[in-house]
Amino acid sequence: MKITVLGGAGDMGSRAVRDLAKSEEVTELVIADINIAAAKKLADALGEKVKAVYIDANRPETLISAMQGKDVVASAMGPFYKFEKVAVEAAIASNVHYVSICDDYDAAESILTLDEKAKNANLSILTGLGWTPGISNILARKGADELDEVEEINIYWAGSASDATGLAVTLHTIHIFTGKVTSFIDGKKIEIPAGSGKEKVEFLEPLDFVDMYHLGHPEPVTLPLYLEGVKTVTLKGGLKESYLNKLAIVISRLGLTNTPSKKQFVGNVIKTVLPILEKIQKPAVPLSGIRVDVKGYLNGKRQHLVYQAVDHMSNLTGVPLAIGAMMMARGEITRKGVFAPEAAVNPDRFIKELAERNIKVVQTKGVS
Repeated sequence: MKITVLGGAGDMGSRAVRDLAKSEEVTELVIADINIAAAKKLADALGEKVKAVYIDANRPETLISAMQGKDVVASAMGPFYKFEKVAVEAAIASNVHYVSICDDYDAAESILTLDEKAKNANLSILTGLGWTPGISNILARKGADELDEVEEINIYWAGSASDATGLAVTLHTIHIFTGKVTSFIDGKKIEIPAGSGKEKVEFLEPLDFVDMYHLGHPEPVTLPLYLEGVKTVTLKGGLKESYLNKLAIVISRLGLTNTPSKKQFVGNVIKTVLPILEKIQKPAVPLSGIRVDVKGYLNGKRQHLVYQAVDHMSNLTGVPLAIGAMMMARGEITRKGVFAPEAAVNPDRFIKELAERNIKVVQTKGVS
């Protein structure tokens, strides 16, 4: 199989590339990145079947050139609020299946409008198969499948600024703390202020308790489309370095991130000073985590299922992208059109693939 990874030289994309390169099923692997020097260095380290090509998302013809003739394109090319729709349109133009780690809710909404176009082309376009969204959606699907009736899904993610270094991660964090974001409450899609609803939530060790806030992610947009009967889907997240959550909220409320150019400027500044800021509250072990609470009924009794996983952000994000690309290339994902993971990925099969890569999902009972 032949696979191109957009943004394959970055923090998350390179992890997917390394996973795919190990597979004997992958006969050709292309690292497509604007940072061609980093892409070539990684390709040289991984062997003859891996090569590097230059792309620039502001020039879609370069994306099409990198995609043509491939079985699947996997995208880690952020920030997705700028580039997801560009990449999907290029994939459709190239007549190639596509999977991404898109984690911006507005980007996910924008490409759902391309569903009919993708179906007409007999293409599978899977958006948001990373950490969150991705693992989160699949765990939500697993919980829903284990119940007779699912009413509420609460998704929480905890990260560490020192667990990732890429500018795209910084820009994403700024974006999701800005303005109003989508949530799904009592059967209705609503807009609520980003950074509101502070809640202290317990994760697996060594994360323990982390402050959570309503943030902009795709799960409240997509899960209600595919999980019948669910009445509430919320997404909260936060960084282990609590001062950075507060800083992001203040910057947003001052209007310093309300345009793409402002986000880019602030992102560059934060990325520059982050090594200094990290000294304030750097975790002993910088890790990231996901927690998914699924509430509903089984045999008439109220149930509260909790699924969790903790690992490095690159593993939690890049590995699912590689798994998804392989499943799609093998024909294990058959749905056509534009869709999210919970619509087409078998949860048990996916969780098994995670476990084979030492990412373990822990299931417990919650207190309703």
